[in-house]
Amino acid sequence: MSQFNINVNGKLYTVDVDNDTPILWVLRDHLNLVGTKFGCGIGQCGACTIHLNGSAARGCLTKISDVHDKKITTIEGLSEDGSHPVQLAWKEIDVPQCGYCQAGQIMTASAFLEQNTNPSTEEIREAMHGNICRCASYNRIEKAVVTAAKNS
Repeated sequence: MSQFNINVNGKLYTVDVDNDTPILWVLRDHLNLVGTKFGCGIGQCGACTIHLNGSAARGCLTKISDVHDKKITTIEGLSEDGSHPVQLAWKEIDVPQCGYCQAGQIMTASAFLEQNTNPSTEEIREAMHGNICRCASYNRIEKAVVTAAKNS
């Protein structure tokens, strides 16, 4: 076990975990930030997407030892009151069905829109293709990303 100081959602935390512990489990088990979901554990589904210094990253693959000096943002830290443009678009378009993948979808979309404020349909599809939705609400997800881009 090692001690790590991490910055999550603008707050500093100290955790004692093994060097190879995925940040997903640090967030969920040690900080009680359970919005970031476990999906596949191999970085293929996107349910565990967080931001590292503003870029989307898979929490299940990112080791605590790799986030030493990085700013981590989870779905809980995207906005205090759900007012982020992507969150508002998700509500407006009524994207979720079961909702399990939605935190990862929102985190991927928000990081993407920080880099591309006026994306084409093809660019949205490319950016979001790594996030799986078992309910197949892909059309609504795409529409919500377009809406968020317009409202940002």
